[in-house]
Amino acid sequence: MAELVPFDRYDRALHRAFDPFFDFMDDFPTVINADHAAFKMNVEDADDKYVVSAQLPGVKKNQIDVELNEGTLTISVDKKDSDEEKSKNYLHRETSEWSATRQVYLKDAATQGITAKLADGVLNINVPKCTNTSNATQVAID
Repeated sequence: MAELVPFDRYDRALHRAFDPFFDFMDDFPTVINADHAAFKMNVEDADDKYVVSAQLPGVKKNQIDVELNEGTLTISVDKKDSDEEKSKNYLHRETSEWSATRQVYLKDAATQGITAKLADGVLNINVPKCTNTSNATQVAID
């Protein structure tokens, strides 16, 4: 009977039994960092165009792919370490190779006149809107 725990103290006893596991799991955010899993992105509707900005610190221009396909703007990042960085003898390293893709649907996006600029870790994309968005035709009834 000495091993029995009163019901009102059961919760504390249960947590005490799993404390080593919780302490172990608390160390994982420093090992597995999900910050790069999906980069932050803002989409603004600015009257005659859409302005898309993506925060991509440490990413070079040649590691980014931007595509507009049937109104869906896709930003893909494939960040790889250079051979120079791989040959260094690191004792501790918190940077890594990663890739991520984000998509946004822009209803009346034009395929011509799109501009993109990467500056200070922020990718800015200007997508003009179509002036003729109507695909409907009025049909006269005889």
